[in-house]
Amino acid sequence: MIDVAFPLVRPLLHGLDAERAHDLTLRALALLPSGRRREDDPRLAVDLLGRRFPNPVGLAAGFDKGARVPDALLGLGFGFVEVGGVVPRPQPGNPQPRVFRLAADRAVINRYGLNSEGLDIVAARLRARTGRPGIVGVNIGANKDSVDRLADYAACTAVLAPLVDFVTVNVSSPNTPGLRDLQGEAFLDELLARTVAAREAAGASAAILLKIAPDMALDALDAVCATALRRGVQALVVSNTTVARPAGLVEQALARETGGLSGRPLFGPATRMLAQTRLRVGDSLPLVGVGGVDSAEAAWTKILAGASLVQLYSALVYEGPGLVGRIKAGLVRRMDEEGITALRQVVGRDAADLARGA
Repeated sequence: MIDVAFPLVRPLLHGLDAERAHDLTLRALALLPSGRRREDDPRLAVDLLGRRFPNPVGLAAGFDKGARVPDALLGLGFGFVEVGGVVPRPQPGNPQPRVFRLAADRAVINRYGLNSEGLDIVAARLRARTGRPGIVGVNIGANKDSVDRLADYAACTAVLAPLVDFVTVNVSSPNTPGLRDLQGEAFLDELLARTVAAREAAGASAAILLKIAPDMALDALDAVCATALRRGVQALVVSNTTVARPAGLVEQALARETGGLSGRPLFGPATRMLAQTRLRVGDSLPLVGVGGVDSAEAAWTKILAGASLVQLYSALVYEGPGLVGRIKAGLVRRMDEEGITALRQVVGRDAADLARGA
């Protein structure tokens, strides 16, 4: 129903400030009646992180920062949902306006700055859905004014890991000053050690994922991959938004806004970083491909580059919730064309070519 109505509603939403439109969308999702979700084609199932994902198409962090509607989002057909980012203490983020649609580029720029209702509120909402079906993860970060950012990640993990299927350590948001510095080898090593220890102390089975930036140099990527493997990270999420502005953007005035760029222009850089990561970790560390997924073809390319799972967010602004079903149907068609019975059979097949930007 909601996907049928989207073409009618989109002009109204796009006539509003982007953040206001987003909040209204969350409110509408909260009003949806709960119902039985449609079964996916079993060939789309992915066994990963000790779970069976019914399909590989997930919702990226940032859409439901406060874990307000994860079950409604799962009801739209996503194979998994990542809520957050969450930081220990409530923080308002950056001043508004802080999110901008680049409609001609099918892109978004945001500088939210990890606005969050805080750990206690998000934990209470996740605790309330205990026992419900569906794979839900949470993205965690550090408060902007924190004196010990590593402790912030450990605190979030200790509370949230028992409530979710996976915890994504976000060290790659471009909108919190100094956060990307935690991708440095020494900081990252200690951060991951403390995060894993916090999960184990909580007696939780949640997987620990690490989300990285698309803008890092390849020698830095070498160090990140080595550290993630050494510290027992269970998957890498590639990638966050970019501070770069790729050539050819149509919305030149908006492109000058400060913040992370997401959507279609991010597809190329993020996919190259994904493929480069696959070349470094091979089958030893699963990858989640994010950035510019707006079609079945884009999702398929991410899988060929090395992704076992994919995530999207910005494309929903332009394509609406019906995109999820179209991607899944398109993946099944590609599987039929290739004569394969499981997506794992083609994960990373074209990584070498795609790492060069082919």
